[in-house]
Amino acid sequence: MQIGRIVFPRLLTFGLLFLAALAHAAERPDAILLVAGDLHSAYDRTAQFLARVDRVRFENPGVPVAVLLNGDTFELGNAVAKRSSGAIEFALFTALAARVPTVVNLGNHEPEFHGVAETIAKIQATGVTVLAGNVLNSSNHQPYAPASVRLPLGPREATVVGITTDRLSTFRLAVRPELDLADPVVWAKQNLPALLKDAALPILLSHAGLKTDRAILPLVPDGTLFAGAHDHLRFVHREGRSAYFHSGSWTEFVSLARLRVSTQGPTWEVEQLRISAGDPVDEPLAALIRATFAQDLTAEETALVGRTVRALGPTDAALFAVEAARRAAGADFALVGATTFGAGLPAGEVSRYALDACVRFDGSLFTAEVDGAWLQKLLARCNQGPATAWSQRAGENLVAASVPDLRPGARYRFVTTDWVAKNARNYLGEDAPALTEIPQLKLKAAVLQALVAPP
Repeated sequence: MQIGRIVFPRLLTFGLLFLAALAHAAERPDAILLVAGDLHSAYDRTAQFLARVDRVRFENPGVPVAVLLNGDTFELGNAVAKRSSGAIEFALFTALAARVPTVVNLGNHEPEFHGVAETIAKIQATGVTVLAGNVLNSSNHQPYAPASVRLPLGPREATVVGITTDRLSTFRLAVRPELDLADPVVWAKQNLPALLKDAALPILLSHAGLKTDRAILPLVPDGTLFAGAHDHLRFVHREGRSAYFHSGSWTEFVSLARLRVSTQGPTWEVEQLRISAGDPVDEPLAALIRATFAQDLTAEETALVGRTVRALGPTDAALFAVEAARRAAGADFALVGATTFGAGLPAGEVSRYALDACVRFDGSLFTAEVDGAWLQKLLARCNQGPATAWSQRAGENLVAASVPDLRPGARYRFVTTDWVAKNARNYLGEDAPALTEIPQLKLKAAVLQALVAPP
């Protein structure tokens, strides 16, 4: 029976291959979205981010892929970004739009280098779609950009809506007169029911912050992909079939949202992938970044101001800086808002540019004498990471450094920044202590003290 020795094994092989193909098809998502917010001109990871988009496309042939950028792509505090008027970001937009459908939700840092209307027009000219649902033109009270867009994902279509913070003080001073910012929650109540009513795949991009998003979350349909930003948090929270998440900041992570469609409806699986400075790069964009640095950095900015023992990512660098403030002030407990910080710190030599990228805002430090019980409650709201329970997420993203074993009834020296002092109720609560300025001590100076002096 020659045929038995030839045909049956071949049938078995073909059967196994067929089953493997079915298994692979079952695992393959219906679409993939790469989502990031608060990039803030993170040039040490920009070319790596673009390369990751290419890698996701290569590893998922035939799967629709799109990119969603949830506000604050630009950073005025970055000297290179400022002098080049965001040339690298516009190159990134152009490169992304040439590859996949790309949507940018307007954040408070988008109009860093131009007026609001001019910024939106320049981004749209790259082929990217801009959303600005509740951001109105103060001269005519009309939206600067559409509130939503229909995003094709292969045979399916998503509806993407964009919302932005209404905190005018977070926008560049020069553009504030151009803005009429509608309250995001009020706007959502008035507009989301109509915008998402018939959406097969509802997606909401919010650059309004966690506290605002908590009020908006009950308004979205079950099965919504809801991306938050503005607070520089990173986590994933599931509510029914909906996924609510923040992707961190400074392109330290990117969220991969994989769509699965079943008879029960759409669901999203969100995985957060680290982007490292040593990852593969898109070489044309990396070359542009090198050339722009060579052109726009000054000798003062490339001068060395200190050294580190090891490289610190954005999260660890923020903790390092807050501990530096605590020690410099001779305090027991230090607290700084996370959005004061940006990039990490490199291993070894640290330039003035690297320090400025890490500590975005400088200012005097303020102190107070406080009770240990008050500090214990404050500490419970600080240093929130991906594992922090949803019930414990109050809104503000706070970074704290403390001596161990705080005791109720004991008195402690507390130190913070001028921004927290000016917004004490938001950050410290109704029972915020009276804070006294230390005019001779500033945050960046404290961090400089903590850096090992260069040889």
